[in-house]
Amino acid sequence: MMRAKVISKTPFGPVVIIWEVLFGIPKVSRVILSRPGAPAAANAPQGTCAEVEALCKSIGDILEGREVTIPLEITDMNSCSAFQKKILHAQCRTPRGQVTSYQSLAAGAGLPNGARAAGTALASNPFPLIIPCHRTIRSDGFPGEYQGGPAMKRALLEREGIRFNRSGRVVR
Repeated sequence: MMRAKVISKTPFGPVVIIWEVLFGIPKVSRVILSRPGAPAAANAPQGTCAEVEALCKSIGDILEGREVTIPLEITDMNSCSAFQKKILHAQCRTPRGQVTSYQSLAAGAGLPNGARAAGTALASNPFPLIIPCHRTIRSDGFPGEYQGGPAMKRALLEREGIRFNRSGRVVR
């Protein structure tokens, strides 16, 4: 049975964790971020457990700018295609405080001309914040889109020490 846990007090509005117990282990199937004018809302019964509470604390820490690594084992990637899994795993190799481009990410996943496909895979990342897709930017240095909105992406990057120039490009 799917359950939801809402983290209501974050600097960016509510965050919803959708999870269920699979083979006795809590697994996250989706993280839903609020967007400007569209707060995240749960569409499943509320529930929690120790693992989900720990995840909520970690997500809160990330949103506050603290360095946190969340093990991928908490996620249920069964809804992801093989290509998306490859991109999501490659994304996890981008360390905190650094960025990569969609083109570099695709090349690292074995698809050198797949920048657009990598962007599409990240746009539907079911685990934002757990898998830090905000660390991928456009080749021209502009941040690009993000599920939580462009202001959230920029704020997350700035909290990791990424700087922007006056035109809004990432300073490398």
